[in-house]
Amino acid sequence: MIARRSLPLLLGLAAGWPARGQGRLPVVGFVGFGSAAAEGLSVASFRDGMRAQGHAEGASWRLEHRFSNGDAARGLAIIRELQAMPVDVFVVPGPAAARAVRRTSAIPVVAIGLPPTASDPELFASQARPGGSVTGFASFGEEMSAKRIGLLRDMIPGLAAIGVLHNATDPSFDAWGRMTEASARAMGLEGIRMPLAGRDSAALREAMAGLAGRGVRALVVVRDFLTSTMSEEIVAAAMEHRIAVVGEQARFARAGALLSYGASIPDLFRRAAGYVVRILRGEHPGDLPVQLPTAIEFVVNLRTAQALGLTVPHAILARADKVIE
Repeated sequence: MIARRSLPLLLGLAAGWPARGQGRLPVVGFVGFGSAAAEGLSVASFRDGMRAQGHAEGASWRLEHRFSNGDAARGLAIIRELQAMPVDVFVVPGPAAARAVRRTSAIPVVAIGLPPTASDPELFASQARPGGSVTGFASFGEEMSAKRIGLLRDMIPGLAAIGVLHNATDPSFDAWGRMTEASARAMGLEGIRMPLAGRDSAALREAMAGLAGRGVRALVVVRDFLTSTMSEEIVAAAMEHRIAVVGEQARFARAGALLSYGASIPDLFRRAAGYVVRILRGEHPGDLPVQLPTAIEFVVNLRTAQALGLTVPHAILARADKVIE
């Protein structure tokens, strides 16, 4: 007869990864700098991915997930808490959390939403061979800003200027805001950046009123933990001034944005489970290449278009993966 206390150890060995001490399952730490609402689908998708890999939560692995609700300082405290536990692998959405883990620990990190660049001095040496403790999946974010701006221009006659909303507290997000502004200029439009310094609803509404006063009719939202956490507030503030919003993630379209266009975040988190399993089996994250998205999600909110008095061209509706009516 097998002793009950030995069962987790045997299950861990059967799963194919080294034992973490008798009675202790491998622990995956999920750190979201956004809110539970913003990251809930990502957590569920990661769990789906682990099940698809043949690993039942609570039998061969355990998940500890925490969210900082847009507070980067709280996010750092959560990381330290999980490092002390300790966790065996971190799963994080976005480069800010990945950098925070890497600065304070050598624990492997599988990150979603890494910049799709050939290298990043602080995160990985190259996409093909990251070389350090961070690997994961890039997403085509602001590199696709011209595509999003083009969709707005096709839907809003006479569009001359767009706002660019971005988090100003992190160098990556600030750079992505500037990149989107440059894309607007390259397409013959005026780009007006609207940097956010924190989760301040009053400041958001004031800045949105300022954009409206300058004749801005559309707003591109740069992806990050802060804008994702504030998605509903951003859309509501924009709609007060009849400003159309476009985001990268589908949650923006569900919150009332005119459209969203970007990599499928649930797909990336399901794929992340495969890297977590490989790391728990003993592979080094530095040997696992940073992968690019394979699924793009395009959502159009027809209700919002009607509220703004816009007619969505049939060609755009035909290309959408989902239309909210």
